[in-house]
Amino acid sequence: QLQASGGGQVQGGDSLRLACVASGGTISDRVMGWFRQAPGKEREFAAAISWSGGSTFYLDSIEGRFTISRDDAKNSVYLEMNNLKPEDTAVYYCAADDRRRTRYLDSFYKSSSLYDYWGQGTLVTVSS
Repeated sequence: QLQASGGGQVQGGDSLRLACVASGGTISDRVMGWFRQAPGKEREFAAAISWSGGSTFYLDSIEGRFTISRDDAKNSVYLEMNNLKPEDTAVYYCAADDRRRTRYLDSFYKSSSLYDYWGQGTLVTVSS
């Protein structure tokens, strides 16, 4: 089970740190990702981190502002969000791959079909 937290209502330019904690299983050796769904829009990829933590992937519009990281000892993955913009308003979901120690083509990390487990989401609202 994945539990996301850290969302809230902030002003443009502010920062937030989302956390996703896994229970009943381990994130070790698994690809982890963050997706988001804005009001009235389809869910989209935001960020992903490889099982080793050595590679990260981002949606173009957030690269340079958001940072994904993992702490396997804490069974957690994080999304540090800086310089938030109103267009970042969305429910953010964390997700996990069921396979372990698996490498994929870069493009596949951004596909929701890679991920088998999903958290319940945390709402981020950014006002201008």
